[in-house]
Amino acid sequence: MRIDGTHYRTIWVDPADGWSVRIIDQTRLPWQLEILRLVESEQAFTAIRTMQVRGAPLIGAAAAYGLALALREDPSTEAIERAASHLASARPTAYNLAWALGRMLHRLRNTAPGERAAAAYAEAAAIADEDVAQNEAIGRHGLPLIAAIAARSTRPVNVLTHCNAGWLATVDWGTALAPIYRAHDQAIALHVWVDETRPRNQGAALTAWELGRHGVPHTVIADNAGGHLMQHDQVDLAIVGADRVTRTGDVANKIGTYLKALAARESAVPFWVAVPSSTIDWSISDGLADIPIEEREAAEVATIAGRTPEGSLVRVSVVPEGSCAANPAFDVTPARLVTGLITERGTCLATAEGLAALFPEQVL
Repeated sequence: MRIDGTHYRTIWVDPADGWSVRIIDQTRLPWQLEILRLVESEQAFTAIRTMQVRGAPLIGAAAAYGLALALREDPSTEAIERAASHLASARPTAYNLAWALGRMLHRLRNTAPGERAAAAYAEAAAIADEDVAQNEAIGRHGLPLIAAIAARSTRPVNVLTHCNAGWLATVDWGTALAPIYRAHDQAIALHVWVDETRPRNQGAALTAWELGRHGVPHTVIADNAGGHLMQHDQVDLAIVGADRVTRTGDVANKIGTYLKALAARESAVPFWVAVPSSTIDWSISDGLADIPIEEREAAEVATIAGRTPEGSLVRVSVVPEGSCAANPAFDVTPARLVTGLITERGTCLATAEGLAALFPEQVL
């Protein structure tokens, strides 16, 4: 995607030296575009943990490059296992993290120590490139959902999304936003309701920034406004991303997604989840029982970041001193509330049978 006419991915190897890794620091958006240089694996761990990079597909790519950085210093088998285990602990819910590290380990365990660093960079680059291709395909397969509504409507198609599942959450294109970008680029009239997505405001800070830079009409709303808009026929469909999907179609996504799915079901609004196959955990079937839910720092709830009229970036408290705060980062939406899944191979019902039809090689 483009920022002020310049194409960016969210992560790339610095062409100046051929080994250090560049990322967009998403904790500085939307106020500053800051590019960070990662030169060691611990910096990649910190970037993932502190959400300088975030979004399940991007986390996977960042972990892969983090492992490549580790092997520049020590290509031994012990170092591989130690670095991979450490990186995997950064964020427990997003399946792409474990998936990417598992793929990297499979490649590196079967590679001679002297060749491992080069192999790690090659595999990380392949993971990144495949993510771009998968998300571009998600855009193509999701486009007809928007186009069909536009064909029978006299107003712009109103799409609601939650959190950030655009190109900032992936290597490029995005998941939930990929069909929106496709529709906009094909001159389909549409408008996006952007949930603010407390506590970190990824919708207000990141999704709104992305859409604005691309010229897509959008409006930021409080998280609790979505149900009201659905009741009053102001939402034609909802599209969200995911951090982990079970083989039966249960979906873990940013906290608040479950409530949107409930409101959508009550209001007869289609609720779609856009997800690359790298986010599907084929080993589990019960999302509520089997998906680990990350508990993040209470300070994310108790404080909020913003910019003053003078341009200073500040963080202020929003709860009384001494009040406790809980911060589950994700919730699980049962498959029965999901209209369908949008994947790189097409759309399907959020069921074991639907997923198996698209990915028969994963059926045990």
